[in-house]
Amino acid sequence: MTTLQSLAATIAARKGADPETSWTAKLLSKGPEKCAEKFGEEAVEAIIEAVKGDRARLTAEAADVLYHLLVMLASRDVTLAEVEAELARREGTSGIAEKAGR
Repeated sequence: MTTLQSLAATIAARKGADPETSWTAKLLSKGPEKCAEKFGEEAVEAIIEAVKGDRARLTAEAADVLYHLLVMLASRDVTLAEVEAELARREGTSGIAEKAGR
């Protein structure tokens, strides 16, 4: 199991947890819109660090982005496995060709 798969499993397990004892449960209890908002905030922070060029801060923000992406997906019952399957489906296809097919 990869680190992302393990994290996704932990997030899924926290869906029913007490929001007073779990940050993940607290986020999920606020609904998909709030989860999406937090993901957006973290993405902007990662962009800022990418522009600044601070590798350590970008690495930390990228980890936050991945966590919040998984929480957002969980809030809509989309699994990491589904996202991985979509990536696998696209593998070997030119990005230009894939976009043209949408």
